[in-house]
Amino acid sequence: MLRKLYDGVFNLARGRHATPALAMVAFAESSFFPIPPDVMLAPMILARPEKAYFYAGVCTLASVLGGILGYAIGYFLTDLGLAILRVLGHSDGLDHFRQWFAQWGLWVILIKGLTPIPYKLVTIASGLAAFSFPVFMGASVVTRGGRFFLEAWILKRWGAAMLAQVEKRLALWSGIGLVVLIALIVMLKLL
Repeated sequence: MLRKLYDGVFNLARGRHATPALAMVAFAESSFFPIPPDVMLAPMILARPEKAYFYAGVCTLASVLGGILGYAIGYFLTDLGLAILRVLGHSDGLDHFRQWFAQWGLWVILIKGLTPIPYKLVTIASGLAAFSFPVFMGASVVTRGGRFFLEAWILKRWGAAMLAQVEKRLALWSGIGLVVLIALIVMLKLL
């Protein structure tokens, strides 16, 4: 079923309504939809590299707006937020999310917002933890924009060949990036 949904979203990227569809997928993925917008963003950029940054901007804006919905689900609809997180494999409960954000706060959003980890986990958990909304918004703009504009730059610069290498080793590069980021956090805490 997930493969059919993935293929359907990929096919939307080739249609004449691709830009609004990209915005809808990016919005929905930040709060409840399982397929990341990259599935549409990449083929759209490869088809029209001159619009790479426009597409990245659309994706960023829609993703941040969808993040507001995810935050609201966690903040105002706690039971629904916890149910969504349970479905996604995170059944630790409200106290766990509050502790998580109390200890790591901004770093949770920055680390998870840049990785392939579903962003809806971050948005809903931020609302559940009643994390600072302005900080959440700022971090969302930075991480989502950073991710989508980096993807646009890579695809515009090196095209399909680079995308194949990134996808092939995405887990490796994400892991290396995460280790470096954690090392920086630990060093900052020790100083």
